[in-house]
Amino acid sequence: MKYYKKGTYGNTRFNTTKYAIHRQIEDSQDEQFSKERQHPCYIAKLPSRTASMNVGVVVAGGTSGNHRHYYESLIYIIKGNGYSVVEGNKVEWEAGDIIYAPPWSWHQHFNTDPDKVVQFLCGTNAPLLQSVGEIDCREEAG
Repeated sequence: MKYYKKGTYGNTRFNTTKYAIHRQIEDSQDEQFSKERQHPCYIAKLPSRTASMNVGVVVAGGTSGNHRHYYESLIYIIKGNGYSVVEGNKVEWEAGDIIYAPPWSWHQHFNTDPDKVVQFLCGTNAPLLQSVGEIDCREEAG
């Protein structure tokens, strides 16, 4: 299981009084966060202590890693189509849909288009769990 220290997210430390806007988020891929999730990920570096946001990409014909975490995720599909498996349930989606991944539920995302990437926006409550005792555990399937 992966634990993050208070004040960190991915491999990035935050000065929470410094940021009011994160410009051009796709110019700042977080390499460690992306490696752990097995797909490109861009973390919004903003001062929220209760919610986080990142932009994710699933490459053409690719998948994310199968994983679970204590925090909730709301995933808005910006472009592309595919499906997710959440706790064994397959849910097909396309641009404009929102997926909910409940706390500690195994989930994985699949891009069914062999030619185009999927891009999504993910909001979580991971910082809230970090703030109340570093309880934002995450686990990758073996």
